[in-house]
Amino acid sequence: MKTTVATFAAAKASGQKLTMLTAYDYSFARLVDSAGVDSILVGDSLGNVILGYEDTLSVTMADMIHHTKAVARAARNALVVADLPFLSYQVSVPKAVKNAGRLLKEGRAQAVKLEGGVFIAEQIKAIVEASIPVVGHIGLTPQSVNAMGGFKVQGKSEESIKRLFADAKAVQEAGAFAVVVECVPPTLMKKLTESLSIPTIGIGAGPHCDGQVLVYHDLLGLFEGFSPKFVRRYAEAGDLIKKAFSQFVAEVKAGQFPGPEHCFADPDEGVERMY
Repeated sequence: MKTTVATFAAAKASGQKLTMLTAYDYSFARLVDSAGVDSILVGDSLGNVILGYEDTLSVTMADMIHHTKAVARAARNALVVADLPFLSYQVSVPKAVKNAGRLLKEGRAQAVKLEGGVFIAEQIKAIVEASIPVVGHIGLTPQSVNAMGGFKVQGKSEESIKRLFADAKAVQEAGAFAVVVECVPPTLMKKLTESLSIPTIGIGAGPHCDGQVLVYHDLLGLFEGFSPKFVRRYAEAGDLIKKAFSQFVAEVKAGQFPGPEHCFADPDEGVERMY
């Protein structure tokens, strides 16, 4: 069955855990979808793992629409959520609504995600009123890395805790149907999850969330950059892939590939006469 916004609400009510993984292209989106994941996030993390940027700030609307289109073509059951990139929604409410609409109309996403709490609640409310489902994102918000002074665990001080709860409440009241919470201690996350009527999707926020999200490059060991503490590598696919590539190179250079079994049959006659 197709996962919808209603599925998220029902999961929260019944205590069923939700799952979310990233995807950025058709082939991997098919694999993620076929694994039974509830939601596919076309994250602006594509800036790091697909486009080779140092952060997510350089990702554009054109990038997001291009990759969301590819993922949406593959997703049969998972809910496709697309990130609104940096400065596509912070500048003004009308711009936020327009760009959210583009991700649905052009990218064929079913929902959008945007970072921030109290300060972007007006944008969330307007986007929801335009009949566009919204996932919030609070705690560590990578698009604000410069303002935050780096990638730091949130909720470590009284002020930070108050801000986190205020942001969560603002996102919920603005109409978001779920909220991603990043890099928050587990005991605090338990209280936050219990305080909300919408599902919390954790990343680096412990086991007490209503669901979990990971970047699949981290999960599969495909990204050779920094590996966050909260990541579990379910496979070392990067090593396997490199081994396969190296074997291909070695066999071609040694004249071992292609072999007879990889070739088409020669015509019965005529080749020698023609050439």
